[in-house]
Amino acid sequence: MKPTLLILAAGLGARYGGLKQIDPVGPNGEILIDYSIYDAVKAGFGKLVFVIRHYFENAFREKIGSKFDNLAETAYAYQEIDACLDGFEPPQNRDKPWGTGHAVLVAGDLIDGPFAVINADDYYGPASFKTMAQFLGSGVSHLDGKDPSSNDYAMVGYTLRDTLSEYGPVSRGVCQCDEHTHLKRVIERKKVEKTAAGVRYFDDDGTERLLSGDEIVSMNLWGFQPSIFRHLESQLRRFLKGQGGEKNAELYIPAVVDDLIEKGKATVKVLRTNDVWFGVTYRRDAAIAAGCIRRLIDQGFYPKNLWER
Repeated sequence: MKPTLLILAAGLGARYGGLKQIDPVGPNGEILIDYSIYDAVKAGFGKLVFVIRHYFENAFREKIGSKFDNLAETAYAYQEIDACLDGFEPPQNRDKPWGTGHAVLVAGDLIDGPFAVINADDYYGPASFKTMAQFLGSGVSHLDGKDPSSNDYAMVGYTLRDTLSEYGPVSRGVCQCDEHTHLKRVIERKKVEKTAAGVRYFDDDGTERLLSGDEIVSMNLWGFQPSIFRHLESQLRRFLKGQGGEKNAELYIPAVVDDLIEKGKATVKVLRTNDVWFGVTYRRDAAIAAGCIRRLIDQGFYPKNLWER
């Protein structure tokens, strides 16, 4: 069974004004999601599942989704505020869904085999998808597909300095691993930025801390089996009981994974990559992303017209 690629795109509408202003980074108007899907299909992923919101579904299908209908099987899941809450009543002042953990859960009925998760507006690189496909067992490697009930998961790990913006601080999940390159925990670092002396971040109390830049970080490229949905259901119920009344509280994938590792319910293999990650955190990041894509085209990683038949 070829793995599925689950693409978290429910936040695009808020960031891009209903999809009207998504920044093109390729020479023919391609956006970052185009390059991720190109790399994933080439690596052996056989199905695409998009997590979106109902209010921009038509625009998404017209502008983005329709390009892939003849490339791979496609499906859509909807991350609405009331989805998968098992009777929990959202607070009236809540105007957004419940985070990336919730986003994965809403796609549970569409996935029955191994799958990877990515953000729609990030670039991950061809080697990263190939490595993940091999771990999941895609039919393009020597590995057989894994048991869907397995709790053996994976995460692609990037080098911190290769993920930072030139234009301001970002948050990064810094990974701690054991001697077998299994994940021990993900520590969220806020206000991480480049400086003349290297990389720094700030604690919640404003204390400046230094990092080497060589640290492994998670950029939300995860590999799961369907067993993760059972864990997500349990953790979402617990999350809603404790934090469901808060206006902006969210359940994030790293928090779910950390809990499973701590309780011995799952293992997560960290798959190192030399690919450079980039995204559009700040508006000016779009120009850098476009420059990176131009260089990758010049180096032969991508054709100039990505979807030319």
